[in-house]
Parts: sequence; structure tokens; C-alpha cells
Amino acid sequence: MQPLQFLVPLDALDALGPVIPFVVFGLVVLNILTRFLQHRRHLTQADSDDDDGSLDRWLPHTATNVALVLASFVFLIVEPHGGMVMSILALSVFISDFFEYESRLVEARSKSKALERPTAAIGASVFALLYAGYQGFFYLIEPLWNAIV
Repeated sequence: MQPLQFLVPLDALDALGPVIPFVVFGLVVLNILTRFLQHRRHLTQADSDDDDGSLDRWLPHTATNVALVLASFVFLIVEPHGGMVMSILALSVFISDFFEYESRLVEARSKSKALERPTAAIGASVFALLYAGYQGFFYLIEPLWNAIV
């Protein structure tokens, strides 16, 4: 008997196992899209307001960040090795988004600089997108991969 068998429905997660990498991939793509939209919102908020705290977090982007981290933890239960790598990448996206927002606040307060793109979060998202694509769509390259390896 496993200690967490009553807390986590492992049989249900095993049934959803093949779908979870596609869910993680979709959440990464959605996260990139909401990051783009949030940056556009921040640009218009910084231009329109003279208030120091004029930038605010956008709820859809925060929700995709949290959903991405939670989905990667579920993927960790189903596929331990790939889930560990994906959860580290998802946490790096989450943390870089947090610090990118704080740096946008500093840039908005200074008024001497234009708001920069969230480059660290974009970089972390690209790595997460590549790995989620690898995990989700490995069946497309599996014959070639098996022939080489």
C-alpha cells in the first residue's frame, strides 16, 4: 500500500497519462500568448497613467502560470523523469514571470526608460515549449530516433 494512494487518484491519472503531455504543451502555448497580451497591456498602462503603481497583474496570465505548474506536477506523477524536467521548466517560467513583472514596475516608475520585453520569461517559455513539444509529439520522431539510437 502506497502512502498517497488515498490522496491522489493514481488510477485516474494513469488513464489520463497519454493526454497530459498535450495539456502541458497547450498550457505552454497559452502562457506565451497571454504573456504577449499582458505585455501589450503593460505598455498601454504605462503610457496612459502617471501613477507609479499603474501596472497590474493580468489574471489570465497568472492563471496559465499556475495551471502550467500544476499540470507539470501531475505529469511528474505519471511520468517521473519527463515530469521532473517539465516541472523545473514550468517553475522557471513561473519565477521568471514574477521577477519580470517586478522589473516592469521599476521601469514604469522610472519614466525615463521604455518598458522592455520580458526576455527571461520568453527564454524560459521557449525551453518549456520545446520540451513539452518533445514529450507530447515524440511519437512523430520515434521511428527515426529508434533507427539512430
